[in-house]
Amino acid sequence: MDHKHSVLIQIDLDGRYVRLQVAGCLTEANQHVLYSVVHRAHAVVPSGGISVDLTAACHVEAAAVDLLRWELHHDRECSNIGPVRVLVPANLPDHAPDHARDPGHPYR
Repeated sequence: MDHKHSVLIQIDLDGRYVRLQVAGCLTEANQHVLYSVVHRAHAVVPSGGISVDLTAACHVEAAAVDLLRWELHHDRECSNIGPVRVLVPANLPDHAPDHARDPGHPYR
């Protein structure tokens, strides 16, 4: 399976929010690309909210969502980003990410 994703970026003309509509596959291996798109969206709308909408993606790994949320929450560069909401499909695969099995990992 070809695990690629594409992102449609919708920007509010008043600069209040950016919506990132993700299609395709979001995996542990490619979630870092989406993370960089969130940073770019923040540059366009510095004080606005950002919404990452994964509900239309055909394949979303729960571990990828966990990693994305962890990076957004713990990155020092993200401390000045407005609110970031991650909208996920209702039926994520039921498996723990690799770091969830590591008792020493800070995001457990």
